[in-house]
This record gives sequence, C-alpha cells and structure tokens, in this order.
Amino acid sequence: MTLFNFNTFSDINDWTIIDDVVMGGESNGKFSLSKNGHGKFSGKVSLENNGGFSSLHYKFNTLKTSSFSKFIIKIKGDGKDYQFRVKDKQSNNHSYKYKFSTNEKWQTIEIPFLKMSATYRGKSLDLPNFEGQQIEEVSFLISNKKAENFKLLIDSISLE
Repeated sequence: MTLFNFNTFSDINDWTIIDDVVMGGESNGKFSLSKNGHGKFSGKVSLENNGGFSSLHYKFNTLKTSSFSKFIIKIKGDGKDYQFRVKDKQSNNHSYKYKFSTNEKWQTIEIPFLKMSATYRGKSLDLPNFEGQQIEEVSFLISNKKAENFKLLIDSISLE
C-alpha cells in the first residue's frame, strides 16, 4: 500500500516543516518538488541557541495498518544519518523512530514496525516498540548534533 508516491504533479501542501526555531534554534528546513518530481527535504541544521534539528511531517486521517509489518521508503540522501518517524495518534506526544544512513545513491530502506522505538524530544522512552495498529503521521528528521547542510530526496513511502 502506497502512502505517498512523489511525481512532478504531487500536491505537497499537507507536508510541513518543523525546525528547532520552535524552541529558539536557528535551523532552516525547506520542502519542495525536485525538477524530477521527487520530494526534496533540504536546508541547514544550526546548533545556535540550543538548536540542532529539522523535520518534515505528513499528517493524515487515521490509517489502520495491522495487516502490514513494515515501511518501505525509497530515498536518495547525502551521506548523512536521518530518522524516519511515525505517530500512531496525533494526541500522543511521543513518536516512534528508526535511524538510517544514506549513501548518496538511491536506496530502498525497509523499516520493520517492531524496530521503531518510542521517543520524545530526543529522549528514548520506556515504552514498547511500535506495534503497527494504526498511523496518523509520518516524518523525516535530521539531528546529528552538528551544524550541517542537508538534502534528502524522497521517491515513495509505502507499507508492506
């Protein structure tokens, strides 16, 4: 099942950037469609004023996912580490994360639900890993504890 498949006609209005500026930081993320029709999450992470992250969020109506066991993301990164995150309920403060590395080539990354651990504001929580009953949001985050430019191209996000 495809959650989002980017192309030159994709409507990306429901995708939003949340940077550390919500806490006084100075990071600056952007989201657009590349000339080839891929989602392009790019910008600069700054450590100024206790900053250090940029994130891209896609919220949607509750999607029942109990018949699936993993996410499949097709991405092309810049050699940096990112996190793929999911929220099962918008009302929860925490999300579930999976850290992955990019290698500057197109990659297909499989993310088993049970490998996604609970986190809140960068801290691991003593909660069970993601059980995969439902989702209401997916997101990408960069937070490598260093100032850096970044670029992540997203081709598709699906469930299997």
